[in-house]
This record gives sequence, C-alpha cells and structure tokens, in this order.
Amino acid sequence: MIQRMERQFAGRTLSLEIGRMAKLAQGSCLVQYGDTVVLVATTVQDRPTHLPFFPLTIEYREKSYAAGKIPGGFFKREGRPGEKEILAARCIDRPIRPLFPEGFRNETQVACFILSADQENDADVLAMLGASVALNMSKIPFNTTVASVRVGRIKDTWVLNPTFQQLEYSDVDIVVAGSAEAITMVEGGALEVPESEILEALEVAHAGIKELCAFQDELLEGHRVPDMEWTSTAPDADLKEKVEGMAAAKVAEALNLGDKQERNQAMAAVTEDVVATLTEEDEQYAEHAKDIGEILRGIEKTTMRRQILDKGERADGRGLEDIRQITSEVGVLPRTHGSALFTRGQTQALAVVTLGTSRDEQRIDSIDTREEVTKSFMLHYNFPPFSVGEAKPFRGTSRREVGHGNLAERAIQPLLPAYDDFPYTIRIVSDILESNGSSSMATVCGSSLALMDAGVPIKGPCAGVAMGLIQEGDELAILTDILGLEDALGDMDFKVAGTRDGVTSIQMDIKIQGLTVDVLKVALERAHKARLHILDLMDQVLSEARDDLSAYAPRIVSIQINPEKIGEIIGPKGKTIRAIQEDSGATIDIDDSGLVKIAAVSGEAGARAREMIEAIVKDPEVGRIYEGPVKNTTTFGAFIEIMPGTEGLCHISELQEGRTDKTEDVLKKGDITKVKLLSIDEKGRLRLSRKAALEEELADAADNGDDAAEGADEAAQTADA
Repeated sequence: MIQRMERQFAGRTLSLEIGRMAKLAQGSCLVQYGDTVVLVATTVQDRPTHLPFFPLTIEYREKSYAAGKIPGGFFKREGRPGEKEILAARCIDRPIRPLFPEGFRNETQVACFILSADQENDADVLAMLGASVALNMSKIPFNTTVASVRVGRIKDTWVLNPTFQQLEYSDVDIVVAGSAEAITMVEGGALEVPESEILEALEVAHAGIKELCAFQDELLEGHRVPDMEWTSTAPDADLKEKVEGMAAAKVAEALNLGDKQERNQAMAAVTEDVVATLTEEDEQYAEHAKDIGEILRGIEKTTMRRQILDKGERADGRGLEDIRQITSEVGVLPRTHGSALFTRGQTQALAVVTLGTSRDEQRIDSIDTREEVTKSFMLHYNFPPFSVGEAKPFRGTSRREVGHGNLAERAIQPLLPAYDDFPYTIRIVSDILESNGSSSMATVCGSSLALMDAGVPIKGPCAGVAMGLIQEGDELAILTDILGLEDALGDMDFKVAGTRDGVTSIQMDIKIQGLTVDVLKVALERAHKARLHILDLMDQVLSEARDDLSAYAPRIVSIQINPEKIGEIIGPKGKTIRAIQEDSGATIDIDDSGLVKIAAVSGEAGARAREMIEAIVKDPEVGRIYEGPVKNTTTFGAFIEIMPGTEGLCHISELQEGRTDKTEDVLKKGDITKVKLLSIDEKGRLRLSRKAALEEELADAADNGDDAAEGADEAAQTADA
C-alpha cells in the first residue's frame, strides 16, 4: 500500500512516501523537498558474518540525469563515487551506526539514489531522513527514528536547510544529526564563529530534528514490522570469565605503557600467552583465537575506561585536560613553496604548500550546479600504512582520507585571502608520518604553518584539537587531545578547529546513543582553551606570513584590459600570445572580462611579459616618439610598426631633411627606426615622421650639452673659490 505524507519544513514542502518504489528491499522511502528527490533502500543478509565488526555499508550516488546532464568521460556513465558522494555517505553512516544493537553482525546496506536535483536543496540531509524511515519500517533491528538538518545563519538569523544560494551569504554551514532525545553527529564549518554561537546552532538544529522525527513516527505508524531473528556474536561467557582471570592484570600493565608501539607489542604478547596457555589446557581453544582477541580488547576497553573514571588517569599518564608535547618546524623542505612539520605526541603531519595558476584549478561538474565550477583551494590528506607501523598495499584514496582532508580544508578555507588579492591556486598536501590520534587536527596546525611559510597572507593561524568522552551511566569524563586508543575505546571523537577569534571547522562522532547540548558545551569550552595553548606554541615558531613568496613559487601579476583588446593579445590562431610566452618565459591566462594574469617564477620574465602586453593594448599617443621595425616600403614612404599590431605611414617627405628620391635610400624593410606620431585621422590611420623624431633628438642632445657645459663652469668656479 502506498502511503505519502507532506509537511511544511523550513518554508518548503517536505514529502515522505513508502510502498511505491523498491518494494523488494527490506525497507524503502522516497523523499522529496522542493524538486529534489531521493530514493533510499535498505537490505540485510539473514546470516551474520564472521567479521569482528558490524558490516554496514552506506552508498550515496548522484545520478547525472537528476540535473538533466550526461556524464563526462569516454564511457558516458557514472563511475566511482566522487568526494561529495563519499562525504555524504559518511554523514549518514556515522549517526546511525551506534544505534544498531551491540553484537549485530549481519551485513547491512543502505543505498541512497539522488533521482532529481533542483540545484537549490542539498540532498544529503534528505538521504539521512529516507535512511531512517527505510530502516525503521524494515525487519532490521533498528528502532530509533533519526534525522539530520543543515543549519546556516544569514544576517544573525538561523536558517534550517538553507538553499545553495542562501549558503553563499551564511557564516555557518553545519550538518547536525540526532534523535528526538539527543545529538549523534556534527559536521560543518564556520567563519570564525565563537563557541557560544555554535551551541546556538546546535540547539536550533536539534529542534528541527525533533520535528522531523515526529513526522517519521506519524508516517511509520502501522508500517513497522517485527525485528528479524539474529544471533549475537558475543564470545562464550565461560571463555570470557577464564580469559579475564588470566589476563586482567597483564592487560592493565600493558595499557599504561606510554609508547604506542610498546603498548601494542605488550598486548600482542598477552594475547599470544593466553592462547598458548589455553591451548595447552585444551586444544579446542586454538579454534577460538578470534574470540580470545575480542575478549582481551574488551578487557582493555573496560580497564582504560575505569582508570579514567575512577582515577582521572590516562594511558600515557596525562590528566584529563593535558595536551601532549608539541613541536613545530617550518621550511623543512628546500624546494617546495612552503612546508611545516607538526608533531603532537606520537602524531606527526608533514604539510606542504604548492602555489599554482588558474590553469591548476580543479574543475568540478556537479548536479548541484548548472555549469561546471572551479576550485582554487585544495587540501589533500594522506594516511600511509607506515604511520601506524603497518605493512599494507597502497591503494586508492580511502573514504577516511577524503573525510579527514575535507575537515582540514574546511578549517583553513575561511582564512585564505580573497582570490582577487592573491590570484593563486593553492594546494596543500598533508602526509601523516606518525599517527596516534588527532591526525586531522595535526593537519590543520601543520597546514596553517606551511601557508605562512609560503608567504600566503592568511587572516591568522589556525589550530585544532580532538576531544574525547568516557561515559558510564551518570559517570562522565571529557578528555582533551585524545590518543588513538581513547578514540577507539572511548565514546566520542569531537574535533574542533579555529583561530583565536572563533571556530572554522567542527566534526563529532559518537559510539553511544547521543549527547546533550550541556555535554557539548563543556567539550567546546575545553577545546577553546586547548586551541589557544596550541596557537601560543605555534606563534613561537611562526606567527604571521612571511613577507615574500618562495624563490621557486610563481609570481602572478594581474592586468585589467579592455575586453575588445583580447583578440589582439591572442592574435591569429594564438600566434601573438605564444610569441609573448616564448619570448618572456611567462605563462599568460586571459578571461572573458579582460583580466590578464601573468605568472612567472622570475620577476624579470613577468615584467617583460607585462611590458609586451601593455604595448599591445595601449592606444597610440600623438606627439610621442616610438621605435619599431619597417614592415614594408613603397614609392611614397614606409610602413612602420610602432606597437605590436599597430602600423603607421611615414611619408617619403618625412623620412629626412631635404629631398628624398627613393624610400629605400633611407629605410629598408626590417630596419629599426625611431618615428614621431604626428596625428591619427578619423579612420584611425597613423601619420609618422622620422624627420621630426631626429630633430627632437638633436634638440634634446643640444640641451643636454648646454646643461653639461653649465655644470662644468659651476664646478670650475667652485674650484677657484
């Protein structure tokens, strides 16, 4: 049976429909907002996997036909998901994953197809809404309605689900997900907005989430089905008790080793010892090595959490609000345009800046825009296996790398100078060389320093820190600058980046049912305190951008010309502009508005190219003396090029004093001569005079001679005195 419901939400009609499409899936929902339409379908395998984690897959795919487009490329069909699709999928995965029952290991898939895009409303929050409906009406054990909203602020007014056009005027762009009771995920950025105002945004967003959850509950009434039968993969209780008795003390000892590698090696040794001891007792235990490993990880988790809650002590010996030791270096690579090495504890990021021209911009064809758009700032995050001491194949860019890079890029973007003031394409690459928690925030710090090292005039330095949480019932501890262990075994990973003036990027993931605004308030306050401490340390290394760019970076000079002159610079089949580039060694880009950008590593090359371009576009000036080649000779005079592409006639009577019988007696084709521009007639023809130019030169020489004589006389008189 088809069921469709509509509501007004944030000033537009929102509709949810079930029972018409994808009926063979365990659950499906069609969501429409404006003319943007999203289909979400979910499926589940009947048997559990043997994987040690919950195999949940979120697929978010944009259909080109949704915007009336045909995919580019040779094959003309959608390929691998792009960055936008990956980021949207992550924003659905992270809030719903903690809401599945513990021990559920049946492979589950949520597929989100964007079927129609009105290029006003973003489909990512709609896909989250559809996923919640599809899961709740299915046999999958998921019994909490969730939703996500985007919140912006325009002229001090909070706006839910702003359009793409509205976001251009917003100083906040944050996606918040949650249930009616609590917030489960935060993802977004801001233009240096204070923490107190970020909290306001979260409260506004949660009010919208509650409204959407109530809408879902009304739709789902009478459409929910009983949960499927499933078996928990929890290890045998007797085995668990036996392993705990053997290893609890050893795990506690290993846990408190400050070095990550030593701790991992100690835990591996404990696992090996327990398996060996139990196998000696009974060979059947050898088949339960995975279960034993899972039990030991559970002991490690419980031990770490109780140590923090009971004693306020962390695995590396720090207090709850302590930050690991920080060291920073800039200019670490000699030939790059800017570089920095940022180390916090056992997390290390090498950030490198490269400056390019408009030709280096990334071109993006999206269903969210009618035309192809360009991107002049990119931050790419790489996480090689050696950063965690592992040997794994180097594959393509992972979803984690895309997500962390986007988080750091969002933190830096608001601080960059306006493109008109600094017309460079900027690429930052962050290679994580060591990782023990908060590598994305180390990327933010390293990138900020690398930009200043490159001489990019950013508004101010930026830093970031990751906050954690341990919660058991009413017991709660908030951790500053979390380790990888505290991220993996804790309840929250809350990353906050910004300047001294406010937040520029924020991301929160949790492993529990949700968090209240009060908990987030404390976390934000402590993150602010930590950020200021980190910025103080960074300032000791480099507090502002260098005065000049690297000697190896291109120098870009912009010239605004009359658009009607563009053709003259390009020349027939690009002949003129190629000649300028070859002669000067500079790279030249011209847009339709007449903005000419000249890029060259050498200042001399840039100056030469600018001089040549200005000569082409400059209008001839009557009374001025020019120098140029003779392009042709006739019986009545010579045609001389005084500017590139601009010729005039020097009549035979104006070649020299006295009578000239033949033009070639004075000038031949190819000769370089000076001429004076006498006039320009109504048809634009130029009348030149070589005779007048010679007379003026002789007069100047005479004046200079008189001045020299007077100077000599004055010198002699001074000497006599």
